[in-house]
Amino acid sequence: MRIVVGITGSSGAVYAKDFLKQCTADIYLIVSKWGKVLLKDELGVSDRDLEPFIKRQFSDDDLTAPMASGTNRFDACVILPCSTSTLGKIASGIGDTLITRTAQVAMKERYKLILCIRETPLSTVTLEHCARLSRDGVIIMPISPPLYHVPKSVDEYVGAFTDKLLGVIGVRTPKGWRSEELE
Repeated sequence: MRIVVGITGSSGAVYAKDFLKQCTADIYLIVSKWGKVLLKDELGVSDRDLEPFIKRQFSDDDLTAPMASGTNRFDACVILPCSTSTLGKIASGIGDTLITRTAQVAMKERYKLILCIRETPLSTVTLEHCARLSRDGVIIMPISPPLYHVPKSVDEYVGAFTDKLLGVIGVRTPKGWRSEELE
């Protein structure tokens, strides 16, 4: 699988890093200017520190990158975390960065697009953007980890969301609530 991952400036860098570490697909990374600030502020790392977990990184201002064209297939685009500003641009059809352009390509080509929103509370405008994108087939996936496995650490809490996201993409089947009763 080919997965494009965008990291924007909304809080939640720990989720992005865990996803990159856990995902077994070929990952093509794009980090926005504010995503780089986020990585430094929240994790004390740079985007270069994520290179062991990815196949290749592209600059967010490079609109000539392969994923900016629908002629280059990818299986999914995940924006994690997705700022409400990025969400608004995507909902409005603005593709002025590689992250937003890749989202536009995913929508027009009907590739899986998953926007992981971390912000709360959400304004009415943001909720309307979410509804519009959802109607267009975009998966709106707020960063809200399941707690029914009773995580005992922050890593388990973060990992529960990563597991759910990997299941939505189709990389692995997550353990479900009381799933053992189906056996």
